[in-house]
Amino acid sequence: MSEVGPAVGPRYLEIEWWLRERTRNSLPGSLLPSEAELAAQFHVSRMTARQAVQNLAKEGLVSRRRGSGTYVAEHPLHRNGGVLFSFTEDMRRRGLSTRSVLLDASLRPAVAAEAEALRLAEDQRVVSIERIRFADERPLAIERAVLLTSCAAVLSADLETGSLHEALARIGHVPTVAQSWITARMPSPHEMELLGLASDREPLLVERRIIRDQDSVPVEHTESAYTASRYVIDATFQMSEPSPRKANPEKTRRDTSAK
Repeated sequence: MSEVGPAVGPRYLEIEWWLRERTRNSLPGSLLPSEAELAAQFHVSRMTARQAVQNLAKEGLVSRRRGSGTYVAEHPLHRNGGVLFSFTEDMRRRGLSTRSVLLDASLRPAVAAEAEALRLAEDQRVVSIERIRFADERPLAIERAVLLTSCAAVLSADLETGSLHEALARIGHVPTVAQSWITARMPSPHEMELLGLASDREPLLVERRIIRDQDSVPVEHTESAYTASRYVIDATFQMSEPSPRKANPEKTRRDTSAK
């Protein structure tokens, strides 16, 4: 049997550890051992082997195909925080092809959250753009963007193979600063269909942004719902400086008395 991690806890954790190493060092789409093969290799029941495989499937590390087997899932794309790139530019830097399926491009009244983000009255209109974003033909996100009506010229731009941010820059609104916050939720049936998800238990990583232009004007409010198993946002945090330790008065008195 291959070398495995410490045999501590339930046996399925040992199999999980081995499978994690196997998926980390294998190409996406590689076939993994069957439950029967894992059970024989680790001298456990098929039920124990199945528990390990199911746990990794829930995390999106493996994909199970009925009648075919268990395969290494596509490795997620990682994005570092701190630098504002459009989706198109981000994928270009990775050497990936991009395209979008345009679901909506229209003018409509702003809803309350959009009006607040863009500093508008609720009855004012906004430019609404909704797209499915693809990288190397893999659907990564559903993007819903609303813009000021002064940006309406972007509706005539190529929003399926081009960049919205590049279109904004061409009309004098250069995306410069973004305020972003991230949450998670489960997909709706419609979102599952759009992203090609096999299970409603695969969560979405939802990033909301308010983007300001070079004049600090909020021009765009966007919600991007990423498939969590395909896209990861990394963050680095600096630990705060520890507070100076206060002297212990009792200890100070004892030390003084001893002199």
